[in-house]
Amino acid sequence: MDVQITNAIEIAWDPTSDQSLKTQAFDFINQLGTDPQAWQVCTSLFTRSPRASEVVRLFSLEIVNHAVQAQILDGPGLTFLKDSLLDYIRRTYGGGASDPVDPPHLQNKLTQTLTFLFVYLYKQGWESFMDDFLALTVSPNGSRRDNLPGVVMYLRILGSVHDEIADLMLTRQGDGSRRNNDLKDLLRDRDMRKIAGSWQEILAEYGSQNDNVLEMTLKVIGKWVSWIDIYLVINQEMLTLLLPLVGRANVSGGEDKVRDAAIDTLTEVVAKKMKPSEKSDMISFLNLREIIQQLLASPPLNDLRGTPQYDTDLAEAVAKLVNTTMTDIVRVLEDNKVENDTRAKAEQHLQDFLPSLLRLFSDEFDEVCSTVIPALTDLLTFLRKAGTLPAVYTDMLLPILTAIVSKMRYDETSSWGHEDEQTDEAEFQELRKRLQILQKSVAAVDQNLYINFLSDLVGNMFSTLEQQGPQMDWRDLDLALHEIYLFGELALPNAGLAHKSQPNSIASERLAVMMGKMVESGIVNFPHPAILLQYMEICVRYYAFFETQHQYIPQVLENFVRLVHHEHVRIRTRSWYLFLRFAKQLRAQVGNVAQTVIQSIGDLLTIKAEMPGNDADDDMSSDESDHSADAIFNSQLYLFEAVGCISSTSTTPVADQAMYARSVMEPLFSDMSVHLQRAKSGDAQAILQIHHIVMALGTLANGFADGLAGQKNQGPPPPKAVSDEFSRAAEAILIALSELNTNGEIRAACRSAFSRLLGVMGSAVLPQLPQWIEGLLSRSSSKDEMAMFLRLLEQVVYNFKGEIYNILDLLLTPLLQRVFGGLNEPISGTDDEIQLQELRREYVSFVQVILINELGGVLVSSANQGTFDSLVTSIITIAKTTVHGNLVASRIGFNVLSRMAAQWGGDDIATIAKEPVTTGAPAPAIPGFDQFMIERFHTACWEVLRDPNFKPYSDAQTRQVLSEIAGLEQTIYTKTGDIFIQHLQTVTFPQLGIDGTEFLRTLTTSTDKRTIVAYIQNLLKSHR
Repeated sequence: MDVQITNAIEIAWDPTSDQSLKTQAFDFINQLGTDPQAWQVCTSLFTRSPRASEVVRLFSLEIVNHAVQAQILDGPGLTFLKDSLLDYIRRTYGGGASDPVDPPHLQNKLTQTLTFLFVYLYKQGWESFMDDFLALTVSPNGSRRDNLPGVVMYLRILGSVHDEIADLMLTRQGDGSRRNNDLKDLLRDRDMRKIAGSWQEILAEYGSQNDNVLEMTLKVIGKWVSWIDIYLVINQEMLTLLLPLVGRANVSGGEDKVRDAAIDTLTEVVAKKMKPSEKSDMISFLNLREIIQQLLASPPLNDLRGTPQYDTDLAEAVAKLVNTTMTDIVRVLEDNKVENDTRAKAEQHLQDFLPSLLRLFSDEFDEVCSTVIPALTDLLTFLRKAGTLPAVYTDMLLPILTAIVSKMRYDETSSWGHEDEQTDEAEFQELRKRLQILQKSVAAVDQNLYINFLSDLVGNMFSTLEQQGPQMDWRDLDLALHEIYLFGELALPNAGLAHKSQPNSIASERLAVMMGKMVESGIVNFPHPAILLQYMEICVRYYAFFETQHQYIPQVLENFVRLVHHEHVRIRTRSWYLFLRFAKQLRAQVGNVAQTVIQSIGDLLTIKAEMPGNDADDDMSSDESDHSADAIFNSQLYLFEAVGCISSTSTTPVADQAMYARSVMEPLFSDMSVHLQRAKSGDAQAILQIHHIVMALGTLANGFADGLAGQKNQGPPPPKAVSDEFSRAAEAILIALSELNTNGEIRAACRSAFSRLLGVMGSAVLPQLPQWIEGLLSRSSSKDEMAMFLRLLEQVVYNFKGEIYNILDLLLTPLLQRVFGGLNEPISGTDDEIQLQELRREYVSFVQVILINELGGVLVSSANQGTFDSLVTSIITIAKTTVHGNLVASRIGFNVLSRMAAQWGGDDIATIAKEPVTTGAPAPAIPGFDQFMIERFHTACWEVLRDPNFKPYSDAQTRQVLSEIAGLEQTIYTKTGDIFIQHLQTVTFPQLGIDGTEFLRTLTTSTDKRTIVAYIQNLLKSHR
């Protein structure tokens, strides 16, 4: 069998093997996992001499591992495997071994196998496990740990054992957790002192001759220290060996893995859980303050700071140590039960370590800074919760805030806006967000300190700017502006630090001073683009300042008009959006200069569609860095909306509003007529140009509509002069739509424009509805497009319910025929299914809106009678479709049927009460509708209720469907009375095979619909 296994493995891993042979080999190999004898052959293949190939030996161990984990081996089998592997290890790794050691990847696999054996046999069967591997470290007839192969194997085993039974990153529960705890207890009782002693002996033996062994040993100690007796590590003998490695000088100036591992080990020692008093004593005993100060003063972190040789790995290692130490110190201080002397020690430790924490927090490398942020966060949280602070704590806040604000500054090596530094820029902005949280924490502790510090910072910045002008370092200016932007946390209502929606009055006053100085300073003339962006962002964020300080608006507007023409593409495109924000917020104040603004930015309203390049779909693009033609056009649309906003204020005469709209749209009309013929012939650039023009017209309309809506919550219809101008725009768009409606992008642009024109055209849009339907619901339209258009029509019906009847009567049948076609299209794939569900939902919602707005007569008018039966059939079909994803449409469908029953079922002839009464015969508004309801609506209800997959007792959405069904059943009863009761007794109940007495009682007496819903729910549950 060993030959078969060997051949199969070598064939499977030989890239030149025949494919059919490979398939057979893999089939054979896969069967080995379930063969109870295969592990014995594989053990022999691994341990035999001469050795098999590496791939055979590796896979053999994999089969053995699987057998051990799957517990295929019984007790004698485990013993045989242990003896076989131990014999092999002694021959290969023991002192005086003649066989060469295995390559690292085989050592890893062998270590894994041995660890599995440890788990199963250490308690009973291989009690000498640690002794056997410890013996490998000694040469024959010697006493020193000088057998290098044995030492490495021993350390590998220790690391693997920890990872298997004590690694906190791996969550184990139940039997696995109990097993691991038992093994750790056994190790502590049986072998722990020997193991700890071996660490000292190995460190002493290899202290000056083998860094790899030292690093492995230190990492093992760092792992094990979290769950062993701390005093096995914290003793004079161990520290004498460990601390020199922590502080050893690296003559080469390069990376020192041993030193970094030693610091990490010390960090794990400090992190060990213990009582607060013991933790404070340990920090003192280890003399951590001096150790850390010496490390920070060492040449790699002090003399080489600011140079390319600066040792960032060492800095991060020290930062981890400081972060762990400070976190534990704060934890002691947070414990209200600690003794006074322990608290006093912790307070002194806090004073001792804070300078080191702030030094590392201020490190130029963000990775180092980020490492100590958790400790600083814990400290500030402690100070915030501590209440009234003694001076020893308040004195900490200024240096902490200084360090935080200083870290907000771009460092000297950074640049701004370069394509190749976008990742660094994004990472710095993420760091700024974390720093902002810390800054807010300081403000939460001492608002006055925060306000005064930032006020001084900003004031000094403006003084420096006045003195140095454009020669000032842009980084200092950017920092001050960034702090102005963040200052609103205190100064604005409902901001993060504003208490109960009330801003800090002093902060608000200071912010007003800052804003006035910023506008007056001429900072907008500073040459660096980052400063210009900050300036605009601040003006938009604090627009409320300009609502009371009108004198600054013309100057800021002038600056915006200049910046929207800026040569830097990132400044230019971002300014278009910010200009819209500024104009929208202050439209009442800027409307008087609308003509000037339009003339000033008119050159930017020219549309030049560019075909996307090969990199248009680059996944790395973002809103701020994507400078593709498509992204730039999307930003250009903000200018059209801004023009609409400032042109339609209440103080602007209607004639002027119409003139402004006309002045912007006329060039677009001309451009559209120029490109339309080429677009009809399939010219891609011309089609894109038409698309952009349509989008621009719609966006301009949106700006006007927003301006008009801002005047009153429920104002009068749009002024006729303005409506007439946009009617011309609608006509132009409809011409383009009729010529190009086979193009999905054009339809999408026209649909978007239509939705935006509604707000500015008013009822003037109604005569055009047939054309919109013809264009937007073409044969090329997808179900998704139909659904979106129906959603728009719902809005039209709601807005113009008093005027739309005749138009709706005219267009309903062709509209429904288009929708029926979409509902009946075959579907293929998940996307189609999702689109169908959306179309169903919007269709029934559209019919529901018609009924809610008392326009139901249009459904049965002479013009639409021919489609009424198809309409009802489609509604019933959707209502009965209660699969997942269609439950909302089903619920609305049954609601529509209830509304139809209420509208055309005639007056109520039956009452729902404790003593229900039926008076007279049904008198439906439509002859025969009473029987129609019973035969069609009622039947649909019970088809759903009889569906075994309809389970309202286990799903909230299904329960909502049941509620609508119950309501429909009761509505049918109120309209038809005893006729319905007789139908239930003679048709429905016999078909169901139930005694319906209780159902009838509940149906006719439940004035609260929840009662009948609960009854039907229990009825269904009892029959499932």
